Amino acid sequence: MKHLNTFTLLLPALLAVCSSNSYGYSNQNESPDVIAVHVEKPPKIDGILDDAEWLQAQPAGEFTQKEPEEGVAPTQGTEVRVLYDDMHLYVGARMYDSEPDSIVGCLVRRDYGIDSDGFWVDLDTYHDHQSGYYFAMDPTGSIYDGTLYNDVWEDNTWDGVWSGKTSRDSLGWCAEFKIPFSQLRFQKQDSIVWGVNFWRWMTRRHETSFLVYTPRKESGFVSRFAHLTGLRDIRTPHYIELLPYVRGKSRFRQTESTDPFHDDAEFSGTGGLDTKIGLGTGLVLDATFNPDFGQVEVDPAVVNLTDVETYYDEKRPFFIEGSRYFNFGIGGSSSYNTFFWSDPAFFYSRRIGRPPQGGIPSADYRDVPDGTRILGAGKITGTFGGDWKGGSIHAVTAKEIAELENNGERTKLEIEPATYYTVSRVMREYQGGMRGVGVIISNTHRFFDDDALKDQLSSNSFAGGLDGWTFLDADRTYVLGGWAGLTHVTGSEARMIALQRASLHYFQRPDAGYVSVDSNATSLTGTAGRLVFNKERGNWIAHSMLGAIDPGFDVNDLGYVWRTDIVYSHLDWGYRWTVPNSWRQSAQQRFAVAETHDFGGNLTNFMVRSYSSVTFHNYSALTFKLFTFPLETYNNTRTRGGPLTTDPSSYMLTLIGSSDSRKPVELYAEVNYEHTAGDDYSLDPYVSIRLKPASNLNIEIAPSLSYSEDPAQYVRIFADPLATATYENRYVFSALKYRELATAIRTNWTFTPRLSLHLYLQPFISSGDYSDFKQLAQPGSFDFDEYADGDITLEDGMYTIDPDGSGPAGSFGFNNPDFSYNSMRANFILKWEYTLGSSLYFVWTHGQEYYEQNGEFEFKRSLENLTDADPDDIFMIKASYWFSM
Repeated sequence: MKHLNTFTLLLPALLAVCSSNSYGYSNQNESPDVIAVHVEKPPKIDGILDDAEWLQAQPAGEFTQKEPEEGVAPTQGTEVRVLYDDMHLYVGARMYDSEPDSIVGCLVRRDYGIDSDGFWVDLDTYHDHQSGYYFAMDPTGSIYDGTLYNDVWEDNTWDGVWSGKTSRDSLGWCAEFKIPFSQLRFQKQDSIVWGVNFWRWMTRRHETSFLVYTPRKESGFVSRFAHLTGLRDIRTPHYIELLPYVRGKSRFRQTESTDPFHDDAEFSGTGGLDTKIGLGTGLVLDATFNPDFGQVEVDPAVVNLTDVETYYDEKRPFFIEGSRYFNFGIGGSSSYNTFFWSDPAFFYSRRIGRPPQGGIPSADYRDVPDGTRILGAGKITGTFGGDWKGGSIHAVTAKEIAELENNGERTKLEIEPATYYTVSRVMREYQGGMRGVGVIISNTHRFFDDDALKDQLSSNSFAGGLDGWTFLDADRTYVLGGWAGLTHVTGSEARMIALQRASLHYFQRPDAGYVSVDSNATSLTGTAGRLVFNKERGNWIAHSMLGAIDPGFDVNDLGYVWRTDIVYSHLDWGYRWTVPNSWRQSAQQRFAVAETHDFGGNLTNFMVRSYSSVTFHNYSALTFKLFTFPLETYNNTRTRGGPLTTDPSSYMLTLIGSSDSRKPVELYAEVNYEHTAGDDYSLDPYVSIRLKPASNLNIEIAPSLSYSEDPAQYVRIFADPLATATYENRYVFSALKYRELATAIRTNWTFTPRLSLHLYLQPFISSGDYSDFKQLAQPGSFDFDEYADGDITLEDGMYTIDPDGSGPAGSFGFNNPDFSYNSMRANFILKWEYTLGSSLYFVWTHGQEYYEQNGEFEFKRSLENLTDADPDDIFMIKASYWFSM
């Protein structure tokens, strides 16, 4: 295979990035130190700042307002003091308010974002000016926590074990935080200096005030923190946290009376253990044995008619907590806007425990596992060796067996081999985040007992990458960053043939001279990389990118990449108005140009975009986007491994409106409309309504509609030696009318900060109507030969087509692709944190599905069919208990 080697091109530039001599660090604000005072007797954490110990500490410096009036004193004062003892850090905050009756407090479940008054504690415990932790409470005592990384980003998946209380009085409200040192990672020193910031949010005034704030047209957050001093002789002992769980589960569904594998009612129970072990002050080991994730929200229903795998977000706590340590290629810059590009994910944790992948033959009855069982998993995350940080995950999944019965005879079939997964990531930052360099390595290895699976799955998969960034000036205005990666997949010859022909690669394309299927190959190797150059500060901002993913690149055994064979570039620039005027609070105007080619030099996308947004004084906002695709470009995936076709010119409009999020009713609306010169179009309106009928209850209703007409929807490929114009294949397409109506409903009802109810409901109705069947007339075009009415018949759900009427070509057939798919998915999760770190869950999961070979969108019929569909109900009780040793 002859093609451009991305790794060879980008590696020299990336090494230059990593070795660049940047100017010294100078982004930190000149703010007075915050001094923590050691106490022998800790204060009582009751939300009332009446303990004498608080008077031993001096208040932190004055706060500065960022919104709505930048750089001025806050309208209400805030006073913060910091204490510590051998085991805990204590923060006490008094939020003065001249109108205490107007304080807004909303009782919500942990980390659930909603507009409420609040106070935040931000700690840069490594003092690396790039990362840290945040802890927050609102006046009701609702808690929020998470981690900070890449200077300006945050991740709320980390749930620390800490406590806090709040109270209200005639002067305003107070908050007390008790944070164990065992929950924090920091360098072991006799005299410790951390970065610290405090900030306050006042809902009714839309006012944010900070101890250290970032001006609107500047960048950085953690890098600006003040110093927290006074900490001496604190140690994080080697500690062990254990979280054993037990789970009972019942499942109720309609089954056939003769089904030998399933009953209408099934009951099961299991148990497992999560553990967390502190390895000094910098690293933590997390391990899970026989994990159970039944308490997470179900995935939404989707209909995917493309050749690209659907990407689902990770929701399992073990994998999302600390996931920032495995982020790759995104350091330095605060913005990574793209258009026809998505960075490959070298680690996509949904691969671990996925549904079994082996083929299953038809059978009268079968028993197939829903997912691959995770026998155990462990990860180490944190910092080590001074300035290094990162993590390593190792997981083992079980061999999975399907049981089949045909005519009373049972057989067992291996459908997923035992598999070992590992990914390791290290990163070093220099000069307070002015530059950094990192490496990621992953490996998947399968242990086959059934040789038949060797032709369906890869035996081993390796991926590795190098990334880095450097700021080019002391003020961190300009940043250059990038990454380069290599993948190597091995397997049997049959597996490698299938992989080369798969939708991610399409090596069989007859007019792509730079790729071809190697029937003797037992491995596949690929490279990829991306460079980005940004202007981060000032009113004028700019973002540019160059990237490439060669056709053989494949991380999909443990990662995710949506498309290969792409060379991408874009330039995005614009101006932002950060100073309010008479009619708006802020605004932004941007323009962008982007294009992609394949490795054969064919132009596959070209776009010009205009982006306009404005936020008004009442904090409602409007955004307008215009995407124009003025050139006819090539499409190298429409024929699913066949020759090139073309895409006509087109345009797309997007209009977004949102209301003030502080109001009892919050609205968000988005409409996307796309139209092409080939007469296909799509209309996708989406609305989200958030209702707040009480301070502890909020309801979000988000209906969406998709309405599209595509004149060239892929159907099938049929070999025919007479089809010489299209490389002895007939590429069959049709017109498609697709309709989709869905509503996502989420209700959060919080009774106390540690007792909450979450309900998720998604009714989903869709249909696809195929008509006007045709075949590609000429490669490299958008021309089709439509079949005459007399040459196509539909009988018993099967189409039969004679492509040339009375000519010599033989006929071919396929199932009627018309469909109507309807589903109802629901989750009911009651969570009670009955003691610190220990939880009791009650979960109800409901599912109904109905499919029929009917392309007409009929709302009433769909609802009736869905109502009549057999329900699948799962009830689960799970109890966990946390204790520390």
